[in-house]
Amino acid sequence: MSFENKVPDPRPGIEKAPTGIAGLDDITHGGLPAGRPTLVCGGPGCGKTVLAMEFLVRGAQRFGEPGLFVSFDESPRGLVENFRSAGFDLDALIEAKRLKITHIDLSHGEVVETGDFTLEGLFIRLDYGIREIGARRVVLDSMETVFATLANTDSLRAEIGRLFHWLRDKGITAVVTAEKGAGELTRHGFEEYISDCVLVLDHRIDQQISKRRLRIVKYRGSLHGKDEYPFLIGEAGVSVLPLTSLLLDHQASGERVSTGVGGLDEMLAGQGYFRGTTILVSGKAGTGKSSLAAAFAAAACARKEHCLYFAFEESSAQLARNMRSLSIDLESWLKEGSLTLRATRPTFLGLEEHLAAMIQLIDTLKPACVVMDPVTNFLGAGDQPEIKAMFMRLIDYLKSRQITLLLVALTTIFGKPDETEEKISSLVDTWIALDMEMVGHARRRQIYIVKSRGMEHSQETRELVMSSDGLSLRGLPLGEPS
Repeated sequence: MSFENKVPDPRPGIEKAPTGIAGLDDITHGGLPAGRPTLVCGGPGCGKTVLAMEFLVRGAQRFGEPGLFVSFDESPRGLVENFRSAGFDLDALIEAKRLKITHIDLSHGEVVETGDFTLEGLFIRLDYGIREIGARRVVLDSMETVFATLANTDSLRAEIGRLFHWLRDKGITAVVTAEKGAGELTRHGFEEYISDCVLVLDHRIDQQISKRRLRIVKYRGSLHGKDEYPFLIGEAGVSVLPLTSLLLDHQASGERVSTGVGGLDEMLAGQGYFRGTTILVSGKAGTGKSSLAAAFAAAACARKEHCLYFAFEESSAQLARNMRSLSIDLESWLKEGSLTLRATRPTFLGLEEHLAAMIQLIDTLKPACVVMDPVTNFLGAGDQPEIKAMFMRLIDYLKSRQITLLLVALTTIFGKPDETEEKISSLVDTWIALDMEMVGHARRRQIYIVKSRGMEHSQETRELVMSSDGLSLRGLPLGEPS
């Protein structure tokens, strides 16, 4: 069996070993430097060991490269048990001789500093482990334990340099983990200078919400992402955000899908939205935003398409009951299986966790349409730039899969219907605004199209009528406010 396990960099001469970790191969432009050492540093609990082990597991499973994990802290059995809870079956890989875990206990004289210090004993153990399973990937976790047993820093610096050169000479793609220092990237401050690639992981608490960040400090001879990227550790392992593609190269479908309201279809050149685009429905409370979203979801189900509806304000039962008064029967579609409704509070998780959970569910269900109602509630889970960045990633992800997305946004009582606090209007393709006008002693709902890219659309303001017969539009009498 042959494997494509080297990904060429945009620059010639640089080979990459793909990590198989979602998002990391994107920001590294293909993976870690093949046949060279990479340093992964960070504080306690930031995910160094998890990322390193997943690099070996994905290498063995997807790219046919057996891996050797050398631990200076935990026993092999302890690592196997810990990673089983994360969904990794290390025993199966060990039995198949695609993974080997070895523990070097420095307290029992594996490394002794006497006279001219060397790491010759470590070299022998590494060489044996590599030969035993034909390892192409090696993890050393954590070198900090080696440093703690030795006092002669100059000798240590020379020997670590010799170790890295030894790994390069053997063509081994290595990941070395180390604790973050106070003034330098690592406590001893020299590992980062002799590594070909350096990743820094960070785990912080912001407004009582846990956040993880990854940054590529350097990558010799390769282009790479230079920002600080959110990353998650979940049931599927490590995933680095953004999950955006490197280029804006999504396909643009010419197919149209109904809005679920005949009059609104008519305003959109008589055919509705383009498939795979993003729609924003904004307006004040009570103007009919959720009703339009429910009509869109029901229309998708009627076309025998699967719709995934994320409700952030109402429970599934409450939403289904309320829509029944408009003859929008969500309950039947829920029972039939065409509609999946997930109701949760945005403040229950951080923004990155929400994004990862939504993408995981989308990957599982593979819906044709997604509804999020209302996105305004995310303002309690992060600030405006973070929210916009999250939706940019989500929209990019859905467009790459030609999934139509409808977002509902609440406008404050003092705001205009075509203004949103989330500042996401520039990201959407079609924008529908709803408003409320007082006419005599009655309120009248109004609807108009702010924009709809790539299609002719009505410039009129019409009345949105909500009754037991459903949703409909009608033109405003001449001379009426618009």
